[in-house]
Amino acid sequence: MFFWFVAAAVLTVLFVFDSPAIDYRFVALGGVLPLAEALSGKPLLLHTLLGSVLVLAVVMAATIGHRVVRRRLLGVPIGTIVFLVASTAWTRTELFWWPVAGLDGIARAPLPEFDRPIGILVVMELVGVAAMLWLVRRFDLSRPAHRRQLVSTGRLPRAHLR
Repeated sequence: MFFWFVAAAVLTVLFVFDSPAIDYRFVALGGVLPLAEALSGKPLLLHTLLGSVLVLAVVMAATIGHRVVRRRLLGVPIGTIVFLVASTAWTRTELFWWPVAGLDGIARAPLPEFDRPIGILVVMELVGVAAMLWLVRRFDLSRPAHRRQLVSTGRLPRAHLR
């Protein structure tokens, strides 16, 4: 599960914020960052609301006086919040609201993003791939200039936004 989370983060931010100034590279990074916890086999801090709030606090504190950098890096905590929705971590009260809902919710397997039948996981990943292909077509990313813009600035072509 990778493309599901990248697509969920990018599409959610695209449709909710509809801003040409968002750096979608950092949104995508935030959308998959909690997957690093899969190495432990257990949901940890980034699978909680507190984890996303802490990422936001670090970004805000580290970028005082650096508005442009802050605007770019804000995509990371936004992406982690979208991950909580797309992974269904929010449905596990003890995990999502840790430590408010108790201390037992964290570090208990299985990971919410993999706690479904393999067929469902495959379908979700295929939906993610299809969404990414739609983004390529919608924003004409087959054009080298548009791809360069996305890779170098993280922005989608302004002319193709709503």
